[in-house]
Amino acid sequence: MSQATSVDTSSEQFHGGVIAGAIIVVLGFLAILFPFFAGISASVLLGALLVVGGIVHVGHAFSAGSFWGVIWQILLGILYGVVGIMFLANPVVGLASLTILAIAFFIVDGVVEIGWAVAGRGNRRWMWLLASGILSLIVAGLLWVGFPATTEWAVGLLLGVNLLFTGFSMLMLGRATRQANTEETSADERSQEA
Repeated sequence: MSQATSVDTSSEQFHGGVIAGAIIVVLGFLAILFPFFAGISASVLLGALLVVGGIVHVGHAFSAGSFWGVIWQILLGILYGVVGIMFLANPVVGLASLTILAIAFFIVDGVVEIGWAVAGRGNRRWMWLLASGILSLIVAGLLWVGFPATTEWAVGLLLGVNLLFTGFSMLMLGRATRQANTEETSADERSQEA
């Protein structure tokens, strides 16, 4: 009885993982097809989260314990709220800010990966890390050279690619889990027959 319950649970996990992975893959394709809409959606979502964060900071300020703790919490709350409202009021400005953050991320990522590759030249695979770092710097350069036009597609495209790979990895993980459970069930049945 307990084995059947275990198999049923893993079957539910497999189906849940596959369904979630498929939905994320579809969202990734849509974000790639409509990168501006995806970027604007990300900007609006970030704005809403910042407003909520601002409210939480102000609410928490009164339990900060000290006068300066209250002041700093309120100031942080105001900062979060103002930036969040700016993102909500003009998502395109928020999208431009996100594009600049993406450029900064790729620059830092590229420099760190190149430094890591140079430091690890004794490793047989250090060239892959070096290539990844160089590619990150090239992407940053292309986004910067095309700025502000890149704001229309960069964040949405990057979000879409991320969702696509996440969804595919969830699908593959679900498939591997199902295969492992099937093999385990078959091995249990063979051991019971023997």
